[in-house]
Amino acid sequence: MTHTSVTGFTHAAEQAQQWVNELARDLGWSEQNTYRFLKSVLHALRDWLSPAEMADLSAQLPTLIRGMYFEGWKPDSPTWERKKSDFVICVRSNFGDEIDIDIDQAIRAVFKLLDRHISHCEIVQVRNSMKKSLRQLWPVD
Repeated sequence: MTHTSVTGFTHAAEQAQQWVNELARDLGWSEQNTYRFLKSVLHALRDWLSPAEMADLSAQLPTLIRGMYFEGWKPDSPTWERKKSDFVICVRSNFGDEIDIDIDQAIRAVFKLLDRHISHCEIVQVRNSMKKSLRQLWPVD
C-alpha cells in the first residue's frame, strides 16, 4: 500500500466524519443516531430518484458517504410511491421509531446538509424531480 492510498482513505474518512458531525450539530443528536438517520434519508432519496438522477447525485457525494448511499441498493426494485408521506414512512421505518423525533425537521436537516455540500445545479435537479410536498422539506435559496 502506498502512502497516497492511505492518505486518500484518511481524507475520505475525515470527509464522512465531517458530514456526520455537521448533521449531529444541526440536529443535536449523538453521532450514532445521526449516522443511522443520514443513511435512512440517503437510502430513501436514492430510491426516490430516477437512475440517471441517482447516479448524478452520487457522483458528488464523498467516497464513504457514496458507499453508504449505495449500501443494500437493488437496481431492479425502484420505489414507485412518490408522496411525501411515503418518503417519511420509508425513512422512519429504516431509522426505527425508538427515538421520538420531529421527522420532517430531521429530514430537512439532511437536505440542508446536502445543499451545503452538493453543487447548486445538482440540488435543483434533485429537488425538481420530487413531488411538491416533499420539495417543501428542501431549503430554497
